[in-house]
Amino acid sequence: MILSALFIASLVVSNLIFQKFFYWDFFGMYTFEISVGILPYPVTFLITDIISEIYGKRKANQVVTTGIFASFFSFLIIYVADAVPATSWSPINNEIFGRVFGATAIAVFASMVAYLLAQYVDIQLFHFWKKLTRGKHLWLRNNCSTFLSQFVDTFSVLFLLCTFNKISWELFAGLLFSGFLFKVIIAAVDTPFLYAAVYGFRKYFKLKPAEELQFN
Repeated sequence: MILSALFIASLVVSNLIFQKFFYWDFFGMYTFEISVGILPYPVTFLITDIISEIYGKRKANQVVTTGIFASFFSFLIIYVADAVPATSWSPINNEIFGRVFGATAIAVFASMVAYLLAQYVDIQLFHFWKKLTRGKHLWLRNNCSTFLSQFVDTFSVLFLLCTFNKISWELFAGLLFSGFLFKVIIAAVDTPFLYAAVYGFRKYFKLKPAEELQFN
């Protein structure tokens, strides 16, 4: 439940904050220009990999499906909040609120399409590599599944946002490269955290290497 809560929180927040873009100078080698919505999103792939490794493919797919309902429900709340009129003394008036959250509908749609493709691809590839390596080389299935699924996610969401004129097509290639490269770096960096989490869960549940919890 804690893993699912972290997953859903990361997913929903990424949809809410995506309109702010920032730059990051990576040790003078490259300057990233990416949405702040990308910051919590890699956490979702780390969590699905943990769930896949310990709880199995079915539970990981269930968490992904739950995230869809959470995202659409959050959109409904925002839509209602945007529709009701602000008071004259409200610190945030209608115009500011609409400017910040007005693109949320498109963001949710684009994010959900990309989310579905990427997460299900990630889970399928994770278990493909797990079966192929007979449960060995956790780092390999973690990174190989995440790298491809992150590209699918980044490409899909940017393509849809550009199609709906939320982002200029001129920015597409640069944002695609920056977004994918950033996610690859984060995926590589989070590998030790995955090992630590899997070690902790296996010790707690007394699981053998590559063994998953069984559910009726």
